[in-house]
Amino acid sequence: MKSLLVAIQFLTRLPTPRVAASERDFARSMRWFPAVGLIVGALVAGAAGLGAQLDGWVAALAAVTVWVGVTGALHLDGLADLADGCGAAHKDRARLLAVMADPHVGSFGVVVIVLQLLAKLVLVHALIAAGDVFPALILLPFAARIGPLVWALWLPPLHAGLGARFVEHVRISHIVGWSVLLAASAVAVPAILLVLPLIGLWGLWLRRTLGGVSGDCHGAGIELVETGLLVAILVLRHL
Repeated sequence: MKSLLVAIQFLTRLPTPRVAASERDFARSMRWFPAVGLIVGALVAGAAGLGAQLDGWVAALAAVTVWVGVTGALHLDGLADLADGCGAAHKDRARLLAVMADPHVGSFGVVVIVLQLLAKLVLVHALIAAGDVFPALILLPFAARIGPLVWALWLPPLHAGLGARFVEHVRISHIVGWSVLLAASAVAVPAILLVLPLIGLWGLWLRRTLGGVSGDCHGAGIELVETGLLVAILVLRHL
């Protein structure tokens, strides 16, 4: 239970009981990231439901606003850092990593954040217009947060720190357990299984481009997998 509370504190801005947590506790909390995704998804779907009482676009805006607010834009920050690094790096990996480590947000990061928010807004609205949106919105953040467990085991850490210690406390059994729940959730949203190739593609890109993974890469991956799943769900609904 402590690891779950630490995961909620780490990934969200939700009020939780105060717990004393060591670096080991933070590292152990990664196994609960998908569970936190279910909490985020329930809040996002609830916001969409309330907004839908007024208008589809209001529902989409409410959903995306809660999506960003409940996570404290944590994953967007990682996406922005990675975008700045890629924009400044060209073919120089050392330059890419140096820019990613800079706490300031550059023009590439700002543009990517805007595009990501617009993409989610438009895609969520399209999903609402297609009907039966709530199971997808609940499950989507859960599925995307299986990714960090896979990337932590698959890829070497780019630098020492909390992200490097995650791998010490993630096991194949954790991924298998969440994958079983993912398979069960496909009864409600079959397209949710497309999270598996999306997670794999992001891992391959990180391996080829950076040679490893960091906290920013995890956050960026969560954001991009969520958007990719929105696209996949909509495409399959129209086929």
